[in-house]
Amino acid sequence: MNQVFLLIGGNLDDRFGLLSAAKEDISIEIGTILKESSIYETAPWGFESEQDFLNQVIIVSTSLSPIQVLRKCQIIEDRLGRVRKSEQYISRTMDIDILFYNDEIMNTSELIIPHERLHQRRFTLEPLVEIAPNLMHPVIKKLLSELLNKCTDKAEVKKL
Repeated sequence: MNQVFLLIGGNLDDRFGLLSAAKEDISIEIGTILKESSIYETAPWGFESEQDFLNQVIIVSTSLSPIQVLRKCQIIEDRLGRVRKSEQYISRTMDIDILFYNDEIMNTSELIIPHERLHQRRFTLEPLVEIAPNLMHPVIKKLLSELLNKCTDKAEVKKL
């Protein structure tokens, strides 16, 4: 079995209900949820919106390949009302990002693992460090707790 770290979140509609629905769908479609971070509230990253995001990191045990996980995540996002309008950041009901897949490194046109910007985003690092502070980033070769300490993103990340 493989361990995949997913960041789930959104800022539209019933944010708490959508997080629950995403986790339910993930447990059915992708695998067993092994661990969950707290839920965090954060301002949008990279764009303006009146509604803040709720985000959570979960660790899932799966037999699926990284590409299969990606496709299942996209299906779940669509089912939960995600609208893809452009490459720009916009408000959304659900976003599911693959942060890590075991300690694999993957860089294709379809998928980059580890997530290419996770070390720049406090809203990703805070929940990651909560559940896996001693995890080593396989590319940067630093512990997640070190990456959080050195993160230049000053956005407020509020644990709920």
